[in-house]
This record gives sequence, C-alpha cells and structure tokens, in this order.
Amino acid sequence: MTTHGPVMPVWSCGGCDLPWPCPTRKQELRAEFAGAPVSLALYLGSYLIQATEDMPWTPAGMLHRRFLGWTREADQPMPAARQRPPSAEITSRAVPPR
Repeated sequence: MTTHGPVMPVWSCGGCDLPWPCPTRKQELRAEFAGAPVSLALYLGSYLIQATEDMPWTPAGMLHRRFLGWTREADQPMPAARQRPPSAEITSRAVPPR
C-alpha cells in the first residue's frame, strides 16, 4: 500500500504534499498497470471526474494533463495503427472517361 494517495479535496499527495498524482505515485501506477494502459486511463479518469468537482476553478486542460496526459508520454511505445485493406468497391472502380 502506498503512502502517496490523494488528499481530497485539495488533491495533494499524502506522502510528499506535491500535487497528486506525484512523480512517485506515477511511477507506482505505471508498475501497477504495466501492460494495461486502458485500465490505467479508466482508473485515473475516475479521479479526474472527482477532481473537476472538487476544483471547478481549475482549467479542464490543466486537470486533464495532470491526471491523464502523463500516461501517454513519448517514452512509451504507441500502439501501431491498424491498416485496413482497401474495400473492393473502391479498388474496382474505374475512372470515368471524359
């Protein structure tokens, strides 16, 4: 169990008094949710919703970066985009004559 949990409604870290999630908690969350980025995003998204209710004066973009933005940093591999084969309709169409 971590000591770096959120202290609500101010959303500071209970372990180091930095804004939550603090660097230590982010590292712990990366380890806890290794291989499950969607689960991590859902978990943090629930906290984001609570934080927006507790801190309505804070810009939404700032809270988004604080709670979710760090989960997609450049050092993490991005999933490859799925390539769809062109549909038969598109490939079989001929260009109309002029």
